[in-house]
Amino acid sequence: MTDTGTAGATGEQPGVPEPDVTGTDARGAVVPGAGAAGPATDAVPPGPDDAPKPDPAVWHLVAVHDIVFDLPAAYPEVVLHEAQHPWRELRIPLGVAEATAIAYAFRSIETPRPMTHDLFTEVLERYGITIDAVRITVRRGQAFLAEMDTSGPRGRQVMPCRPSDAVALALRQRLPVPILVAEWVFASVESPGEDA
Repeated sequence: MTDTGTAGATGEQPGVPEPDVTGTDARGAVVPGAGAAGPATDAVPPGPDDAPKPDPAVWHLVAVHDIVFDLPAAYPEVVLHEAQHPWRELRIPLGVAEATAIAYAFRSIETPRPMTHDLFTEVLERYGITIDAVRITVRRGQAFLAEMDTSGPRGRQVMPCRPSDAVALALRQRLPVPILVAEWVFASVESPGEDA
């Protein structure tokens, strides 16, 4: 049998030193051949780019906590609080009309005539359509996107919408409607530099 040499077997180049492939075990003892796939004690510490990414399939239940207009902010905000640990807060800027619509529903204030969201709620009820869930799906700078999950005579439908409309409608339903926020929306708010 002909000997092909180590270069053919391992892929190393002649004259190039072989890389150190020693590692350590959990007690700190040197383990030959454990450098590439050895224990975690031999690994390079993770950098900021190696941080775990938010899971797109993870949703967090939130509840409307308040509608606030704190100067010098240019717009009112709806404040959503996470319903369980870690109890995060999400603030979504709104127009004045949208904030008013949410505030009336949140505080159960009757109006002399139906507002737009009251009318739309009545139309949904008469056509047998229910809102099953509201999801805040994306944040782009200061803008947020949402969708409504509905069911009715034509089956299940998912409709993109503004968070303000979704929340205003959810608060007007006879049965409580879950409001869900995607994990990556919370993550983008906690790290605004990545996304603003």
